Amino acid sequence: MHPAIFNVFEEICRRHLPDGARVLEVGATSTPDTLLNLPALRGAGLRVGVNLTCETETSGHSFVQVAADGLVAFADAGFDAVLCNSVLEHDPQFWRTLAGIGRVARPGALIVIGVPGYTDALASPLRRWALGAARLPGMGRLLQRLSPGWESATPTLVRHDYPGDYYRFSPQAMREVLLADCREVTIRIEMRPPRLIGYGWRSAAPVRAT
Repeated sequence: MHPAIFNVFEEICRRHLPDGARVLEVGATSTPDTLLNLPALRGAGLRVGVNLTCETETSGHSFVQVAADGLVAFADAGFDAVLCNSVLEHDPQFWRTLAGIGRVARPGALIVIGVPGYTDALASPLRRWALGAARLPGMGRLLQRLSPGWESATPTLVRHDYPGDYYRFSPQAMREVLLADCREVTIRIEMRPPRLIGYGWRSAAPVRAT
């Protein structure tokens, strides 16, 4: 995880999570940059991470080997916060994982999700440069030959299999799909190519994965 992304999660949790909160990280790792190691979570009442590969306990938090799909190892409404970063783009049926997050998060729980995104093509510095260069004699044709469709392209994070890499998300998708069941949603766009970090509070009754 890039330190800048870790720091954004730290800022959000420091501002919005009280001591004693029960926190779940979907896609946790046993590395130092797992979100369960956020300084803001030192006062958490419970820190649990789920992943597919390990089952252990480290530095005051535990890992459970379970698929994110449905989060079947956990009871309904058992957590005050659910954190998830760089997971949903690797999940071919990410909507099932979202349903699991909604089920285990209590109403009013903080949900924070990070995913790779894409930017508005007009906002790309490279595209602005290319638009200017295309006005020079012959440059428009050259750019079109070198990179067909460049005028409507937008930068995205490079492919990063783990084990597959299926999706990139827009801010609209963050608001209307990934955090559709949350209220007071805030979306932050960090780095280039963009990473989206969205958060809000669970507004509806828990749901079950289908």
